[in-house]
Amino acid sequence: MITSNITSTFSSQPGGDKSNYQIVHQIPGRIRLRTTLDLVCVQELLESDGRILAVRVNPWCSSVAVQYQVSDVQSSLIPDYIVSLLHKAKNYKSKNIRKKADYPRQLPILATVLAVLRLGLPIPRVIIAATLALAVLPIAERAYTSISREGKLNIDCLDLMAIALTSIQGNLLTPALLIILHQIGDMMRDRTARVTENRAADLLNSLGNYAWVKQPNGEIQRLSITEVQPQDTVIVYPGEQIPVDGKILQGEAIIDQQRLTGESMPILRQVGQAVYASTLVREGEIYIQTQGVGAATRAGASIELVKKAPVHDTRMGNYAANIAEKAVLPALILAAIVLIITRDPSKAASIITLDFVTGIRVALPTTFLAALHHATRHGVLIRSGGALEKLAQVDTLVFDKTGTLTKGDVEVVAVETVDQGISAHRLLTLAASAEQHITHPAANALVTYAQAQGVEILPRQEFVYEVGLGVRCLVDGEQVIVGSDRFLRQCGIFPRLLNYHISAHDSCLYVGINQEFQGIIAYTDPLRPESAEVIKKLHSEYGMEIHLLTGDNQQRAIAVAKEADIYPSLVHAEAFPEQKAEIIQKIHASGKTVAFTGDGLNDSIALAYADVAISFGGGSEVARETADVVLMDDNLTSFIEAIAIARETAAVVKQNIGLVVFPNLAALGLTITLGLHPLAATLIHNGSAILAGLNGLRPLWHQDPPRHDC
Repeated sequence: MITSNITSTFSSQPGGDKSNYQIVHQIPGRIRLRTTLDLVCVQELLESDGRILAVRVNPWCSSVAVQYQVSDVQSSLIPDYIVSLLHKAKNYKSKNIRKKADYPRQLPILATVLAVLRLGLPIPRVIIAATLALAVLPIAERAYTSISREGKLNIDCLDLMAIALTSIQGNLLTPALLIILHQIGDMMRDRTARVTENRAADLLNSLGNYAWVKQPNGEIQRLSITEVQPQDTVIVYPGEQIPVDGKILQGEAIIDQQRLTGESMPILRQVGQAVYASTLVREGEIYIQTQGVGAATRAGASIELVKKAPVHDTRMGNYAANIAEKAVLPALILAAIVLIITRDPSKAASIITLDFVTGIRVALPTTFLAALHHATRHGVLIRSGGALEKLAQVDTLVFDKTGTLTKGDVEVVAVETVDQGISAHRLLTLAASAEQHITHPAANALVTYAQAQGVEILPRQEFVYEVGLGVRCLVDGEQVIVGSDRFLRQCGIFPRLLNYHISAHDSCLYVGINQEFQGIIAYTDPLRPESAEVIKKLHSEYGMEIHLLTGDNQQRAIAVAKEADIYPSLVHAEAFPEQKAEIIQKIHASGKTVAFTGDGLNDSIALAYADVAISFGGGSEVARETADVVLMDDNLTSFIEAIAIARETAAVVKQNIGLVVFPNLAALGLTITLGLHPLAATLIHNGSAILAGLNGLRPLWHQDPPRHDC
């Protein structure tokens, strides 16, 4: 592997100061830079970007190491993109965040090590106390901010008092360990906070970066999408993604709208009809009069709605935060009353030490972290503890159809011939030979199916293809016509009924040979093999209400719902992205906790508005970034396992709350009545937290059984 040591100088925003960034080390997927900018700001800005996997800051060297995704086709541009983010860090510091002190995270560990070593070595107490004082500064700062700015006592106030009291009693090891446990919990909560603004902004890149624009002088230029204006004429060639919304001025094309609308079958679009950004031209060439670009397109509007969607709180300590606001003041009042009555400071210190919240703050992140790791072993990426909490509460699951319940790829399901006609094998041979090298999904499916059946693909001559209709050609000396019912009628061939029953979920290619109708080839987007069994389990074992929400037509949606055993009354069809979000909100407003499963751009708004958003590892970038839960193996069975893990975690959380609350409650009663030394109170307090933490780690100790898919 070749590394480069390059010193690159980049200028900041036009008209601003010049800033130097030194790239000290660079390999694919990782880059280390040295910068004079505020490293706290740089780290927060970089961590908020979805393409960046990890950021590591070294304040002593003024450097930042960035690990980024290398699977992206544009990954070679990421280093320059990272440098561009550094330019934004100046304004980001002054406009978006409050300056935070850069306290080394190693201080609590150092204080703990020194306190342990002092048991056998003559280490001056003042050194340990000074290290501990520096380590507690972040907690003191948060406590001061809560009192001065918000006018209330928070959990940091209680932590600070407990640490101060235990320190005053002469035990420096206990407060050092306490700070470490709190720091771990805080880091875990902060790292799992869901950041959407910068990620959502980057999603606009998925709409395309350039367009072919016809100039007034007739010249065709490739322009950045930001340079395209309304009324410009944009040309889209076969296989390209449409970059703008507009109307077709010239040409016709077969357009795959699955990403935008969820329609499983491509459609024909002709002069005067509307086309939309993010859809794909399968066949044909079209000239489009631009009406919308970027955020002004239908797809762009979907992404803007994603950015504005309510971000559910995903901090891994929601229970503790809620309990803290209610428990801090009563604990202080009780300590004051005991102090007044008994005039014993040690009893008051014990009461403050015996808070229920600290143990919960330590135990809950441990529980969630173990559960999240346990889920990854089952091929499920759950982004945060908050998502895990919500997943355990889900009672309504809404499925997208295309690519979620179904495979998302067209497959041939039947070849049916007329009575006393040619054989099915001969029909398949001639039809597949006629359809070879055509990019339409049905043609690809036909050729793939024929090859799987061992059919020989023969050469074709006199080939004529009409976009949206079908193909006419000469194969093995016979005139072959393959296409729609309408195409055969235009050619003077009139299909008739066959024995094969065509379901509402199927589509057909009609085949005529030598001006006679010979049969049909039925194709469909079939259900995933596991879909029906997964829905059955969700119904029977988890009592969930299952909805189907799709942009496809009502007839196909009802057919899929029937096959998957979903009630027709819970089918929502022909829904554009913004309508999907409205339906999700309506279900939520009825009192349901809603999970939505989808994999495309058209699903991104519904994913953003659901209580729990679920997508696939092979889904679109937009869907993956919006999702709270990603099924990395693209198998719905993993969702059953995710729900089981979530509900088991909820049970462990309740156990941990009991393990923390009951010992502390018993010790509190003992303190008030008979008296309890603060060191004993600290032992009970920390012991219950450790016990709850170990209980939360149970999923990591389990040996996973062999997996059996539905």
